[in-house]
Amino acid sequence: MNILVADDDEVALTIAEKILVNDGQKVLLANDGREALDIIRKNEIQIVISDWNMPNMDGIQLCRSLRSNSPIGYIYFIIVTVRNSKQDMLEGLNAGADDFITKPFEPAELLFRIRTAERILALETTSVTLFSLAKLAESKDTDTGKHLERIRLYARLLASQLIQMPEFNDSVPSNYPELLFQTSPLHDIGKVGIPDYVLLKPGSLNDNEWMIMKQHSQIGADTLQAALDKYPGAEFLRIARDIALSHHERWDGSGYPNGLEGTEIPLSARIVALADVYDALTMKRVYKTAMSGEVAHGIITDLAGKQFDPLVVQAFLAVEPQFIAIKQEYQD
Repeated sequence: MNILVADDDEVALTIAEKILVNDGQKVLLANDGREALDIIRKNEIQIVISDWNMPNMDGIQLCRSLRSNSPIGYIYFIIVTVRNSKQDMLEGLNAGADDFITKPFEPAELLFRIRTAERILALETTSVTLFSLAKLAESKDTDTGKHLERIRLYARLLASQLIQMPEFNDSVPSNYPELLFQTSPLHDIGKVGIPDYVLLKPGSLNDNEWMIMKQHSQIGADTLQAALDKYPGAEFLRIARDIALSHHERWDGSGYPNGLEGTEIPLSARIVALADVYDALTMKRVYKTAMSGEVAHGIITDLAGKQFDPLVVQAFLAVEPQFIAIKQEYQD
């Protein structure tokens, strides 16, 4: 790991550097937040350990700057401080900090926090791998543009809104939006098993071709189930399998492949179903023009209780402006 330690106290810097180097880490040092930002721009930093109180730019300002101008990859941010009130902790969390260490700290405590950071960052590696697999599957179809980027942002946005609803806030884990961000790009991974003459056909599919195309849901689910059998504790694989299998199911039971109805459909699939349709409606394809946001809005609201979970539609309406912003930022 490349770890940056920022502190205006030279003694504190030396102590932290010694602990981390003895742990086998590569350590870079900064005396304030501005110097730290400059180092981060020039190096691949995975973890930042920053004092709260520093000249020029303090630790909170440094953290806010990183979160608002995020480089490629997630940087795990640990604040070191003598402050330990609840209000201080809330301020740090609101700025985007991941963890806190109270001064003075023991070497074992610092290394414990580093182990935690390493586990969290390993999840990002998983996310990158999943997204790469999804892009590989999508590469057969050159007409999808930034579809996967939009889908995972839409899915996370919907999930973040849903877990605030009383119907879900006690039953859905707080990390659910991030799990959907990781797994939703795999919704069509089964298309790798669909023959090109069907997948890439420029015109309408006949009945036989449509039956072949619909097999992609089961193919994707079977592929992910095989991985889940090897790693049964991997929650993200279970969610990815559910999405791949069921994102074409409909609330009224008229979808495929299993004709599931209502809450029989996994929540993850109900979320991705709406995100996928919104993207299909609002993006241009060789066989269709892009619909306006107003037309897409009308179609989705009309399909509440038919194709879509009414609560997912309710969540969509609450965050529709953010959907529009994502669509505009990630145009094909």
